[in-house]
Amino acid sequence: MLESTAQAISVSPFDLQKAMQHLSAIDEKLAELIASTVPFQLHSDHLDSPYEVLLKAITYQSISGKAAATIFGRVKALSDNDRAPSPEQMLNLRKPALRKAGLSGAKILAMKDLAKKTIEGVVPTLEQAQSLSDEELVERLVSVRGIGAWTVEMFLIFRLGRPDVLPIHDLGVRKGWAITYGKKHMPTPKELLKFGERWRPYRTVASWYMWRACQRAGHAAMRKIRPHIAKRRSPRNPKPVLTKSSLGPLLLIKHSQKGANYETDRFVYIGFSCGLHSDGMVARARR
Repeated sequence: MLESTAQAISVSPFDLQKAMQHLSAIDEKLAELIASTVPFQLHSDHLDSPYEVLLKAITYQSISGKAAATIFGRVKALSDNDRAPSPEQMLNLRKPALRKAGLSGAKILAMKDLAKKTIEGVVPTLEQAQSLSDEELVERLVSVRGIGAWTVEMFLIFRLGRPDVLPIHDLGVRKGWAITYGKKHMPTPKELLKFGERWRPYRTVASWYMWRACQRAGHAAMRKIRPHIAKRRSPRNPKPVLTKSSLGPLLLIKHSQKGANYETDRFVYIGFSCGLHSDGMVARARR
């Protein structure tokens, strides 16, 4: 979670009491969790622009919070005002200086792209972001190198305080769900998305309480929660053969099934970046 410690203020752009009453009324397990843990609250640095929040998010990717805080402190030291370098400053900073601060080559490229797209207006100002829908913000921000849907979801929750965000790929939310509902395995993102429909229009609040469930249960309980077990493929089904296609960032999976007078090739196209799935069917007469 991307919670800022400096100049933190409470973010509550919606009626929290109404949200918790609504969730308690429709979900008995969640009601028990709400009643037995700390009240919902979000904190954010009111000075942070979307650019600054995302710059920090890039720094924190894939490393411990302590190490990331140290590196981000060094990055801020490269500016002249004890804040993160401005987009213009970031573009002018040389790679060796950023590497010396502790950033990887990939993170440097991501930060440079973030700065470029901020100047171009792709990354909105805070005022602009507040007027855009969740979907519009996701579409804009994931175009930045190194920024994925999860990072944008954390921005929506912790900087903008949006009430109806459900980070279905977040391990904390998924493990918290398993703990809250007494399950041995985490739900798949698809299962969590379906289950979370009951939490609308306050899925942010429900997600926050899933994080609290993990915190309250402790590391020992969390380690007992296992990944989702995928269903085994039926032995009757032919093993998929992966082949290259001309469809850009897609995989072509071919299944051949023989009939009495024809063969059917079933092609399943899987989009890497957006998770969209569609099936195509091609039949041809046997010779």
